[in-house]
Amino acid sequence: MIISKTPYRISFFGGGTDYPCWYKENRGQVLTTSINKYCYISCRPLPPFFDHKFRVLYSKSETVRKISEIQHPSARACLQFMGIKEGLEIHYDGDLPARSGLGSSSAFTVGLLNVLHALKGHVVSPEQLTADAIHVEQDMLRENVGSQDQVIAAHGGCNIISFGDRNHLQVRPLTVSLARLEELQSCLMLFYTGIVRTASDIAGAQIKKTPMRKKELSAMYDMVDRAVEILDGKADISEFGRLLHENWLIKRSLTDKITSPVIDQMYAAAMKSGALGGKILGAGGGGFMLVFAEPKAQPKIRAALKKLLHVPFKFEHSGSSIIFYRP
Repeated sequence: MIISKTPYRISFFGGGTDYPCWYKENRGQVLTTSINKYCYISCRPLPPFFDHKFRVLYSKSETVRKISEIQHPSARACLQFMGIKEGLEIHYDGDLPARSGLGSSSAFTVGLLNVLHALKGHVVSPEQLTADAIHVEQDMLRENVGSQDQVIAAHGGCNIISFGDRNHLQVRPLTVSLARLEELQSCLMLFYTGIVRTASDIAGAQIKKTPMRKKELSAMYDMVDRAVEILDGKADISEFGRLLHENWLIKRSLTDKITSPVIDQMYAAAMKSGALGGKILGAGGGGFMLVFAEPKAQPKIRAALKKLLHVPFKFEHSGSSIIFYRP
């Protein structure tokens, strides 16, 4: 059996500029971090005693004879991409719900590819995992996804990720002091809205409007540099939260699918209770909401959002890894 462990992520700034339709003609960059919530993929050869050849377990249980019969898009595409011939059982477990804005789909793809490479006896770099995952999701599945989730799932850490043309991708660690990172982390709160949505549908609407949103996306690109300046300088950490609020006001204007009256009420309740900023993570529409607030204001915010699940977290410094290997 082989087991991989792959982190989920929180994206702060620059989301939307990591879509190929944007960065093929413009520069793209994001400020993002992996967190200590993970997806686990276990894989083992399937003994030849069953009618089926492949068994895939996630929120559903699939037993099929051919890879082409697998309904889970990423599982099917990863097995096809890796040229798997032998029968396998694949099991997925996640710390947090899928389709919630934390990069869970790409974490699954990266984690499964890592396992399948290990099954073939290959040790792969984060760069290779990134390239393979982007190929599977964007080229094979034709999904409406950006390119940051695959990068952060494979590399881990708090990074500035820059995008140019198809062959240009740069990952730069955020080189600020540990004390500053801990100060930032102490101001962040994560709430689960309970609203499940399909990111590809929301992203599709945003992609269609990308040519008409150059001003907004350019501003979101610039916010990455402003955020890094805040963290790298002596500015009060509260400026980071105010910038998050500014970012949210722009993000919610990109399409009418990113927010909703219910989400707006949640966000307004947090702001009224002392938050300085925040955002719905990922493509929007539901999932997790990130709130920035100084520690003294957080009890009041938890009370105001008591109907939502508060999920404590910490920054993670490692990307996808093989944690058990018995081929």
